[in-house]
Amino acid sequence: MPQDAGKITFEGAQGQALDARLDLPAGPVRAYALFAHCFTCGKNVLAAGRIARALAERGVGVLRFDFTGLGSSEGDFGNTSFSSNIEDLLAAARFLRDTGRAPAILVGHSLGGAAVLRAALDVPEARMVATIGAPADPAHVERLIQGGVDEIRRAGKATVSVGGRPFTIGASFLEDLRRHRPRDTIGWLRAALMVFHAPLDQVVGIDNAREIYEAARHPKSFLSLDGADHLLTDQDDAVYVADVLAAWVSRYIGEPAGEVAPPPEGVVRVSRAGRGKFEQEVLVGRHRLIADEPVDAGGDDRGPAPYDLLSAALGACTSMTLGLYADQKGWPLRHVSVDVSHDKIHAEDCADCETREGKVDRFVRRITMEGPLDEAQRARLMEIADRCPVHRTLRSEIRIETSEGS
Repeated sequence: MPQDAGKITFEGAQGQALDARLDLPAGPVRAYALFAHCFTCGKNVLAAGRIARALAERGVGVLRFDFTGLGSSEGDFGNTSFSSNIEDLLAAARFLRDTGRAPAILVGHSLGGAAVLRAALDVPEARMVATIGAPADPAHVERLIQGGVDEIRRAGKATVSVGGRPFTIGASFLEDLRRHRPRDTIGWLRAALMVFHAPLDQVVGIDNAREIYEAARHPKSFLSLDGADHLLTDQDDAVYVADVLAAWVSRYIGEPAGEVAPPPEGVVRVSRAGRGKFEQEVLVGRHRLIADEPVDAGGDDRGPAPYDLLSAALGACTSMTLGLYADQKGWPLRHVSVDVSHDKIHAEDCADCETREGKVDRFVRRITMEGPLDEAQRARLMEIADRCPVHRTLRSEIRIETSEGS
């Protein structure tokens, strides 16, 4: 399953903190993509979330963020413009670059598509650009706010309704839109282009896709999203776009690297994943896990922390042991869940601990058993819990031998 790197912020074009989310694959990352959402939408709009998660499932890490003044990002939307959106995109690309994740793919939905077409000229790592329902002319946005254009021109700004929500838009925003004509610069792109558009798009007509496609140089591709609407509200449409995108980018970044040779039987291999401050790749036979630290500890929270894994080992062993014992006895244990937490307590607060100074590790285990068990059976299973192998290991003397590998 894809992972969420947790809350991320970076400085936008106007100096405010922009709120972002990074969707990551569970395994190795093949490439990173930067996603620009539609006009007045946000990073969590359905299409953005579905496409990002689907791409992550296929090995592409995706950063999506709220433009200045939208969603959870700081700033006043009324003071933004199409130019500032482009600058926000470039700030996001710098953030990825500075953290070792320079974006090879730029994806833009609706007005975000027009923005990535322009921003791509200033992102040297961008080898692929994809637009979804993008206008060839940003001034097309005026159609969405027809009822307020006259007032904006007369008063300098006005509050208009877009998608059922109020937004304050200034005259400078409209003037800036008219200054930008991506179709005039698309021919300068040095990246492969994929144009997605629905023939029956009622917000941005299909002719926009034709203009973008004709203005671009090869390599370029066009895919008709037959039956889809502008916002890709049907999950199947969003996943279809992600599937095609993943197949298309494979042409330029290659398929995932071959499977890493598993460690010898009985050996767990842990190595630095190369992303973030603490992230580790854990190989157990053919199984691959990610370990990390939470954000408040300096990590990126891409996987469980080491003590979480240790707690999980105790919980898993306990649940397995109880299930096996109940099966052997023919007892009606239908389900077991084990909650385990870990902390450190002062030795002086532990009445039955041999250690008398400093701190000792404490695991708190709560076992829930479902099924028509009698009291004697429940009591016996609680005793058996202390006999699970991991429990015994944690309670026994442990020896760790360390040597340098070749």
